[in-house]
Amino acid sequence: MMKRVIAVTVCVLALIALVTQSDACTRILWNNNKLSVFSSRTMDWPESTEPKLVVFPRGVKHDGGLVGLGPEIVVKENPARWTAKYGSIVTTIYGLGGVDGLNEKGLGIHLLYLDRTDFGPRDSKKPGLHAGLWGQYALDNAASVEEALKVLEGVQIVPVEARGHKANVHLALEDASGDSAIIEYIDGKAVIHHGRQYIIMTNEPKYDEQLALLKQQDFSKPSSSMPLPGNVSPVDRFQRATYYSAMLPEPKTDREAVAGVLAIARNVSVPFGAPYYNFGIYNTEYRTAMDLGKRWYFFELSTSPSLIWTDLTQFNLKQGEPVLMLDPDDIALAGDVTAKFHKVKAPF
Repeated sequence: MMKRVIAVTVCVLALIALVTQSDACTRILWNNNKLSVFSSRTMDWPESTEPKLVVFPRGVKHDGGLVGLGPEIVVKENPARWTAKYGSIVTTIYGLGGVDGLNEKGLGIHLLYLDRTDFGPRDSKKPGLHAGLWGQYALDNAASVEEALKVLEGVQIVPVEARGHKANVHLALEDASGDSAIIEYIDGKAVIHHGRQYIIMTNEPKYDEQLALLKQQDFSKPSSSMPLPGNVSPVDRFQRATYYSAMLPEPKTDREAVAGVLAIARNVSVPFGAPYYNFGIYNTEYRTAMDLGKRWYFFELSTSPSLIWTDLTQFNLKQGEPVLMLDPDDIALAGDVTAKFHKVKAPF
């Protein structure tokens, strides 16, 4: 009996340790339906990330060593500098970089928190790219997951911090063909999971351990009485999102498909007031969804009653066109907001 008590205690402490260092975000990819490729994500954070929707045309110049437009320089020696080959739309965080978005070729990116992240020591022989611009670099320079993986080999990701929060992140990529990749930096080295089968992503533990934990679950005979992991820990969300993704009915319209991935994102969202703050799991601030085939981008702020969306193909993305921005924190916004964007100076 004593051994059993000790074993249970160790398991509980291990779970608490896992949850304590976990932030909550989830990415869902639906790439096996007959209409298109759809994805969704949640953003969960202890405070407002001041999200803005930004449309970048081709030809915008970026410096991978600068934090926003401010004076802070993260990469002083050999920073990555580039000119955008493709136009894109992103959701920004603190004006630091894009944590979610897609480009005109149908490549999508999502940055999620991973406390285990270790980018390793700086190697100045490689152009340095701060983590906040990791996703933007892929969108600007690649048309597919395969191409993104190749171009990212040419830069080194460098840690960055904003508002006291370190950008300990891992990157999910998908494209209009349904290809997918997860990139994590563990012990200073890039670990890549590349293939259409990698459709769900959350936070801790690292991805190979998530997959091992998932194998321990038997969801082969779903029923209304089947017990599912019901908490909001990264492991529970990973398994629950995987289960419900397998249950999605074949959509008849794009509207049904977007509703499908958003329904799962809402299912794994963290409600306001949930008692997990001290464990490092925070309320869901917003959710996004994408139709990578049609280049539609959807955004749902948790404090707004309406879902908004835009069509990237309706923007003029030619070189020399202005950068456009929309603040989604406006209760009057609803439906198609393509015409609501206004000209701004590039935020980074």
